[in-house]
Amino acid sequence: MLPVDAATGGLPALMDWPDSAVDHALQQWWQTWPQPGPAVLGIAYSGGADSTALLLAVARLLLRQRDELPALRWPMRLVVLHVHHGLQQAADGFEHHGQAFCAALQAAHPVLQQDLRWCSRHILVNHQPGASLEASARQARYAALVEMAREQGASLVLLGQHADDQAESVLLALSRGAGVAGLAAMAARFERHGMAFARPLLEVPAAELRHWLQQQQVPWIDDPTNVDQRFTRNRFRHTLLPVLEQAMPSFRSSFARTARLAAEADQLLQELAQIDLQQAGQPPRIRALQALSRARQANLLRHWLKQAHGVIGSEAQLRALLDVLAACTTRGHQIRIRVGQGYVVRQGELLAWAEQA
Repeated sequence: MLPVDAATGGLPALMDWPDSAVDHALQQWWQTWPQPGPAVLGIAYSGGADSTALLLAVARLLLRQRDELPALRWPMRLVVLHVHHGLQQAADGFEHHGQAFCAALQAAHPVLQQDLRWCSRHILVNHQPGASLEASARQARYAALVEMAREQGASLVLLGQHADDQAESVLLALSRGAGVAGLAAMAARFERHGMAFARPLLEVPAAELRHWLQQQQVPWIDDPTNVDQRFTRNRFRHTLLPVLEQAMPSFRSSFARTARLAAEADQLLQELAQIDLQQAGQPPRIRALQALSRARQANLLRHWLKQAHGVIGSEAQLRALLDVLAACTTRGHQIRIRVGQGYVVRQGELLAWAEQA
């Protein structure tokens, strides 16, 4: 990591940099975003290379809009959002680096003293026994980002995941036997807790992003947990991706296309499930379910359980439920199948979900 000198600026003037793949991806993404866009834009910033490149590209567009590209209608205020998990000793250093980096950015570009604001939040991760620490930390991080963004008046938060992250997500989904929802990997845009999020750099390779920063001698922090190969994603990153690079150099764009097509297929399945659920009722009638093909039954049940009850059952649980539904031909036939942390049960002519007592 290169040192940041907040007193002297420590960063070359952003407007003197050559355009990069990061700039182009950000501008292309913005052209697809519904207008008018937000007046205040949040940037999720960890201090790593990904979020650093995103922050600088966003700041460059803000500065360019003032001088060169007023038609862009780019947000005129930026809020840098940093979450301090407290899960590792280096967390304090991440926060200090971020504060110094933003101060250096403002010192190099005085206009940003008014238009760029640093915001940090310390959180306590509620890690339940048996739950994934990564998942618990991710949920807490999103909640903190939403809270900070709302406090600062932002209605959209940008995330810095790139093409390598997307490829890793597709590989993880394949390794777990996921369906189209899993293969859709990371969505380019989504909503969490009522806040809009977007990932404009999903088609930019990590190497291009880092090369851009290195050319301009921009500092960033490498999270030491990213090399911990106890985590599957890290093993894929350090062992599998280099092999794919040698065997199939275009794998990132191929995997990104797979994710986009899977996302489209998943959207169609969700729309079909909603149509079927409207006809079957909510909760669904057993006879209406039985009139559908087994595949449409499964699609409807997944949708109903997730949307109405926040439940995601395993494939084995869903198969067991479908088998019982197929055998349910009499009024006295009972249904009680474990799904998630509760049960799908029969209530008269309807299916219902009951939490575990």
